[in-house]
Amino acid sequence: QVQLVESGGGLVQPGGSLRLSCAASGSIYRIHTMGWYRQAPGKQRELAAFIIEGGGTNYADSVKGRFTISRDNAKNTVYLQMDSLKFEGTAVYYCNADIQQTWRDRAAGYWGQGTQVTVSS
Repeated sequence: QVQLVESGGGLVQPGGSLRLSCAASGSIYRIHTMGWYRQAPGKQRELAAFIIEGGGTNYADSVKGRFTISRDNAKNTVYLQMDSLKFEGTAVYYCNADIQQTWRDRAAGYWGQGTQVTVSS
């Protein structure tokens, strides 16, 4: 089985920074795209950023220039550095990864349990 475990959420003031981590563990042959989504209260889950296996990245317009996604393939871990956080950054942040468990398998999508980020003064 595969597990994604997020960490690093918490309470931060507007303009502050947080760094989220998400480590994948279990039966893993290869990890393709990894990403971070967020779901604010009363809203749908939305993509914040993703990073492909080779390191290419893509960001939602709302976080571009303030968030940085990165990955450590040796540790099966993806990070999200969040700077200049705004009130509207308050949400549960979820990690997502497309993972192949063996060379025969197709990649399947896995989700973490989510970590709460609250931006408040």
